[in-house]
Amino acid sequence: MSLKKYLDQFTKMQLIEQILELQKKYKDVKTYYEFTLNLTSPAQADKVKKAIHKLFNPSSMSDPKLREARREVSLFRKLSPPEDSVADVMLHYVECGVEFTNNYGDINEPFYNSIASMFYDACEYIQKNELQNLFKERCRKIMYATDGIGWGFHDELSQYFYDFFGS
Repeated sequence: MSLKKYLDQFTKMQLIEQILELQKKYKDVKTYYEFTLNLTSPAQADKVKKAIHKLFNPSSMSDPKLREARREVSLFRKLSPPEDSVADVMLHYVECGVEFTNNYGDINEPFYNSIASMFYDACEYIQKNELQNLFKERCRKIMYATDGIGWGFHDELSQYFYDFFGS
């Protein structure tokens, strides 16, 4: 049985009750509806950016939680926010990674690969959604902030910047 056929058997009130139950049981459903109801609010992007920043700056001296920070970006994208908010959150991830390494020194290759990968994805997303005018200077600042960082990180981000934004 398809989902549509399954849902067709319920009244409007029964469907509302099911959605309310799903919203209570599942955090992702609750987040989806909270976001949908506040679509014009930039507070959702700010909330995600704060969570990402916290994952890059844990209260203990542990390593940043890259996997969890990437998950925050991914979950935010699934909510289908405005394109400029997606690019903003993706670049914030990169900025947090650059800030972390500039504050604590050289990290390791997997760390830089994760940050560079997100920068590439952000630049590609910006180009695809024709947001270059909004984000070119921010991406340039990120690239310059990596000057002197090891593992070929600066070279890689520079290459991505010039590939997507030109000179």
